[in-house]
Parts: sequence; structure tokens; C-alpha cells
Amino acid sequence: MTVPSHPWASVIVPIKDERDNLIPLIEGLLTVMNSHAASQTRPFEIIFVDDGSSDGSSEALDRLADQHRQVQVFHFDRNYGKTCAINAGFSQSSGELIIEIDGDLQQDSQDILKLLPYTATHDLVCGWRQERQDGLVKKISSRIANRVRNFFTHDGVHDTGCPLKIFRRPVLERIHLFEGMHRFFPALALMHGFTVTEVPVRHYPRIHGISKYGMGNRLFTSLYDLIAVRWMQTRVLRYTSTA
Repeated sequence: MTVPSHPWASVIVPIKDERDNLIPLIEGLLTVMNSHAASQTRPFEIIFVDDGSSDGSSEALDRLADQHRQVQVFHFDRNYGKTCAINAGFSQSSGELIIEIDGDLQQDSQDILKLLPYTATHDLVCGWRQERQDGLVKKISSRIANRVRNFFTHDGVHDTGCPLKIFRRPVLERIHLFEGMHRFFPALALMHGFTVTEVPVRHYPRIHGISKYGMGNRLFTSLYDLIAVRWMQTRVLRYTSTA
């Protein structure tokens, strides 16, 4: 009997200047993925997308790829933004499950194991940071953006910005990303008839590196993108064939 060679899961990690976080990040991810891999007959892969880092992350990522066979690294020639990095990781992945997580260590890799069981009944499983450990400005802007987004999209998700998510591959094959659309994954998935749920996860303060988001690019930009998502919701094609 031939065992399929494609991975059972792909972990996608966008990276922009996270050099000091990379060693504990990969150690945590490998521990979690190896613990679950015992029940699998196929490998897993971890894909880092270097979004134009300039702090030494690029070289550190290449060293990790040399040290660990599960790790792949793709470098951008400059900074293109998180949506592009996530989309590139999705395009390069081949797992049946695609796990998205940030590289800032504010999520706990162990929480991947909390989300995995829900993939048996849902197409997209989102983390929900119930106790945010961010600064006041970040908390307020995220809270406002989430409430306004939910009012218009009716996705029912409390924390769409949580970077920890698990997708079943058909979701990504159906969704086409544009700049900023990574903030609306639950609404986009629901729009195409997929099932979505959220699971409480832990959240930690940032220790190393600098946050890439503030009031301007978190609140105002996401509200602008909301107009595009609302338009897509009203124009998506829905039909049933009897033949």
C-alpha cells in the first residue's frame, strides 16, 4: 500500500522582523506538530514567508530550514504586507489542513491542539483571544473594528483578527484574497457556504520586536476594506441545480 506523500497539515507563518522570536517559535511549533503527528501516516510542513525582513530574520529563517526538514522558507524581495505573505504561504502549501499563526509569540502554539478537533465538523476554526494582552490603543481599535465589522457582515465572530486559525483546504481554494482581506476570513468563508466556529485561546504580551499595527492601519484601513467585503456579500453567486 502506498502512503500519500502530501502533508496532512501545513503551518503558515508570515514573518516581518521577528528575529528574536524565531527559535522559541519553531521549537514550540515542532513540539506541537510532532505530538499530533504520532496519529498521522503523513508528514507536516511549516512554511515561513519572509515579508522583506531587515533585522536578520531572513538569515535566521534559512538556518532553520537547514536544520529542520519540515521547514520551508520563501523570501519576498521587499515588504508587501501581511495579506500577500499569507496568500503566498497558502499557495505554496499542500496540506489538507492549513494552520495560520503569527511569528510574534503572542499566540501559544499549544493552542493548535485545542483547535484541531473542531476541524472534524467545521471548515474554518478561529482562535478567540478573550483576554487580550495588548496596549490600550490596540485593544480599543480592535474592539471597535470587530463590532463595526460584525454589524455589517453578521459573521458572528468575536475576534476575526486573531492570527491563529485552521482552514480546511476547500476554503482556501474558494476564497480569492485582495489586500487587507485576511481580516475578513470568517465572513468570506461564510459567504461561500462554509462552516465557521471560534475557540478561546491564550494571548501573551509581545516581548521581542515591534507591532506592525496601530490605530491607523488597524481601524481605518479595515473599515475601508469592509465596504469591499459588504459589496461581495451582496453580489456573490448563489444557485442550486436540479440536473
